[in-house]
Amino acid sequence: MKKILLVLATTLLTACNGDENGPGNEKVFYDHTEFVMGADLSYVNQILDFGGTYSDSGMVEDPYRIFSKYGANLVRLRLFHNPQWTRTVYDPPAGHMYNDYEDVKRAIRASKDEGMTVCLDFHYSDSWADPSKQVPPAAWTGLSLTLLHDSIYNYTYKVLSRLAAENLMPEYVQTGNEINPGFVLPQGDRWNKKADFVYLINGAIKAVRDASSSGSVKPKIIVHVAQPENAVVWFDGMAAAGLTDYDIAGISYYYLWSTVLINNLSNNIAQLKTMTGKEVMVVETAYPWTLQDADSYNNIIEPSKINGSMYPASEEGQYNYLVKLVQEIIDGGGKGIMYWEPAWIPSDIKDLWGTGSSWDCNTLLDPEGNVLKGMQYMTYKYSF
Repeated sequence: MKKILLVLATTLLTACNGDENGPGNEKVFYDHTEFVMGADLSYVNQILDFGGTYSDSGMVEDPYRIFSKYGANLVRLRLFHNPQWTRTVYDPPAGHMYNDYEDVKRAIRASKDEGMTVCLDFHYSDSWADPSKQVPPAAWTGLSLTLLHDSIYNYTYKVLSRLAAENLMPEYVQTGNEINPGFVLPQGDRWNKKADFVYLINGAIKAVRDASSSGSVKPKIIVHVAQPENAVVWFDGMAAAGLTDYDIAGISYYYLWSTVLINNLSNNIAQLKTMTGKEVMVVETAYPWTLQDADSYNNIIEPSKINGSMYPASEEGQYNYLVKLVQEIIDGGGKGIMYWEPAWIPSDIKDLWGTGSSWDCNTLLDPEGNVLKGMQYMTYKYSF
């Protein structure tokens, strides 16, 4: 009944302002329990600190509020262990670190204040963890397998317990980021040391369960693998090896790096759901709205791989692509989408490779921080 009233209300609103968003001009604001409409806003605090601003309808506005207003019901945030480099990359060094515990806490509070849930993405590294690198934190170098397991457990438990004490427990937790090769290598090698890998990741999973056992928020645990063509092979045999106590099989899906065409994505998701018996979500994705580069930091984009005839790199093309993508996820039985760094606009922020943004062609806001049409995909009326 609540959703019906909301649809009626938003239908009247869109009829008045002439906005088109789905069949019948209806906007639907989804609850995360129905379908996750997520945005990874891990860079936002840093962008705000280094000269970036965000606007809607010509008015400067809080970015967390903007995303909530356009239908986001979840904010995804990455957590590094001890990312001192996020300070020292500046000259002079920044006053504090980013993507550490304090920065994440700031972002979680801002997200929850705007009525959104949170997915906390533990990288279990001091820097980026992905299929090409899974480097343990420097503080864990040389630990035995048992001590590494205990460190993973204690760190995860401590982070979540501290957040819970401030009523900031995330609703979703990733125990590792794009762990195709495993994580905290070399001990956590999924392919060559499967038993050790399962032992280590189960330490992280148990910490999530234990930290939330007495609280009202029970995070859903996501195991995250990059690209759907890799996921079925990756999860094959893992249940038999002892990896069972998680809730969601998460995948990255980028046209840049995936061999799966968007029209076939629903089949991959359905296959993964059947194999694992778990919910499935696309926890990272993006698509360009332009081929132009707005600053001196070269963009990450491959124009030759864009389906230019159906989904050109334009505001309309990006919007249509995302609507198609969400419907494919739904058709496959998937339960959500998280757009990676849709707010990484040009500013004076620095990372290890440049200043500004290498993603400004893939955002849901223009280089000045104004909302683009693509943002409206989150309130499209999808067919369930």
